[in-house]
Amino acid sequence: MADGSPTRARSLPLSHPRALLCLLGVALCLVPVILIQPILLRLPGRAKEKLPYWYFKVACWILGISVEVHGERSREEPVLYVANHVSWLDIFTLGGLMTPSFVARGDLEGWALFGWLSTLRRTIFIDRENRTRSSAHLEMMIDRLRAGDSLILFPEGTSSDGSRVLPFKSSLFAVAERWQGAKPLTVQPVTVAYTQINSMPLGRHFRPFVGWYGDMVLGPHVWELLTIGRVSAVITFHDAITLDAVGGRKAMSAHCHAEISRRLEYLNSGYDPVEHAA
Repeated sequence: MADGSPTRARSLPLSHPRALLCLLGVALCLVPVILIQPILLRLPGRAKEKLPYWYFKVACWILGISVEVHGERSREEPVLYVANHVSWLDIFTLGGLMTPSFVARGDLEGWALFGWLSTLRRTIFIDRENRTRSSAHLEMMIDRLRAGDSLILFPEGTSSDGSRVLPFKSSLFAVAERWQGAKPLTVQPVTVAYTQINSMPLGRHFRPFVGWYGDMVLGPHVWELLTIGRVSAVITFHDAITLDAVGGRKAMSAHCHAEISRRLEYLNSGYDPVEHAA
């Protein structure tokens, strides 16, 4: 892992047997999904959404990821959830909370395990470098939303170390402009924050153990994090909005970015306005 993590890792207790058991447990639970999900994907109904949801929920328990939820999910259908992107852990933390499909960058489709897991969740892969294909993928998103399927969008376009929210690509909010439903599309900002590792505040020093970004190699990053122990995540659902309420896709992008950034800053500082207001 980059940034000299072996040096930092010496300050934390490591357990290689734990990491091995975690990987074994996640792999064993994946077997029925491998056998059943391809069949469910060809059938009507919501069963194809429920099976991956339960898999990610169980996987979170096996991996030692505890998830605390603040706020309430919108009861509208469909919903475009807009979240910041920190790590490969996001697919488990968000995937174990709700059933919507992910919208991810195109190159992830070819990744061995995570690309395949994403296809089980009916992920929409967007090629942002090719405008023609990108437009077609936006139409695919709209078709899925019109069919009643909610989606989870990471508008940063990449992951970060979790210290801050990277700039949003407002072009991805064009789906709200092209939406032609009976009522405006509901968009709900979601903040993803990883706050503790083995019950210790994460802090900037240990954040690279959780955040997966830059040129970090996936395999070593997964193994190192699992040897360290349990991770605590806080997922915050902010008030839902519509394009009519904010005035346009760029305004919507700016609003979501501001809401998510403010909440992430609070959580990273150890100050939680939700708890203080209680």
